[in-house]
Amino acid sequence: MNFKRHIIWILGLLLAACAGALQSDLGGDFTPSAPPPARATEITLEAPTAAPTLAASPGPLESVQAEPSATLLPEETAPRGATREFTTDFRVHAVPYTEILSGGPPKDGIPAIDNPRYVSVTEADRWLEPVEPVILVQVGEHTRAYPLQILTWHEIVNDTLGGLPLTVTFCPLCNTGIAFERTVDGRVLDFGTTGRLRFSNLIMYDRQTETWWQQADGRAIVGALTGARLNFYPAQIIAWQAFKDRSPEGSVLSRVTGFNRPYGQNPYPGYDDVNRPPFLYKGPTTPGELLPMERVLTVDMGAEAAAYPYKVLSEIFVVNDTLGGVEMVVFWSSGTASALDALTVSGGRDVGSAAAFRRRLGDRVLEFRSADGQRRAGERRAGERRAGEFVDRQTGSAWNSLGQAVSGPLKGTQLEPLVSIDHFWFSWAAFRPDTRIFTPFE
Repeated sequence: MNFKRHIIWILGLLLAACAGALQSDLGGDFTPSAPPPARATEITLEAPTAAPTLAASPGPLESVQAEPSATLLPEETAPRGATREFTTDFRVHAVPYTEILSGGPPKDGIPAIDNPRYVSVTEADRWLEPVEPVILVQVGEHTRAYPLQILTWHEIVNDTLGGLPLTVTFCPLCNTGIAFERTVDGRVLDFGTTGRLRFSNLIMYDRQTETWWQQADGRAIVGALTGARLNFYPAQIIAWQAFKDRSPEGSVLSRVTGFNRPYGQNPYPGYDDVNRPPFLYKGPTTPGELLPMERVLTVDMGAEAAAYPYKVLSEIFVVNDTLGGVEMVVFWSSGTASALDALTVSGGRDVGSAAAFRRRLGDRVLEFRSADGQRRAGERRAGERRAGEFVDRQTGSAWNSLGQAVSGPLKGTQLEPLVSIDHFWFSWAAFRPDTRIFTPFE
């Protein structure tokens, strides 16, 4: 890409991002194919959303202190415009402010969904294509799908599922779909977007203390709660068809959000081209083992972290591994479109989906192989990609890529999901440069 085209591409992304600051109320579902309003005079800038009132509040902001584990930095000038938009104490921070950049929109310019509505699988099937990516979250017997065609425009959903307060997030610039428990020290927090980025990654803020939080690692980095960390909750990006097959009685985030967005369109077309540089990235040099924009599935066990490149997973389908003393398996299956490739989310190329699970069941550690026999790439037809089906060597039971035994002696068993997160390599490496990159014959 020459310099002129690169500048045009960046301006296009900025305009798409800034479009997130425009809204109008919807009276019903929005049709993705409908064009946006034709005249600027028909669109109004969104007013900041008032913070929801909590049933129980632990006390005034002055009583909240940064956690002792936080490494606080010397006082420095706050990011430009931040003190006009936020009331948090910018004297308290754990990252250099030089690492924080404006992403274009202001505070809440990309509006979080605070009052989510849901529809049935049957209803959602009218506007979701089989290959479209959705984030699967399950709490007990409750399962919910969060379509990326919605989250790409909002980035945050404050929700409660099965009685558990969660925030479900998606950072398009890093390809990170992450769910967090949003209760911190007994207080339920509600999150919005700051309009700022660090290492191209979404910086959120909570409306109760206006502390800033890094989406990639769930850490509070600026303000009263600096040093605190949100608990991750397992979430997986899968194809809509896979969700339908798994949870026909599940619920789906509705496109009736209260905002006027062209859901189904991708505001970042071509962004995940592996040969392009990441957008607005100012951070550590990305280790050279992988290109910055390569897709990886990451698993962090604290003292040890690993990244499983999609280009490897799409060839071998399954990885039996041990990380931080935990026996685990990674499954990959085809059939999930990239949300960041084509002009529409459903039109993206097939990048597949992956997730990690514990492979210990009681006293037995299972070892998995692909039902395809893990034929080498040269033995498969050019471009052939298979939907995931796996077999454990101990019982011969068949498993799908969601960790469910579908036939055999263990039929009906569910492997315990681990917190495993899709990233572009540059994004993960910036936060965990010590990560082990999986190679098939290491």
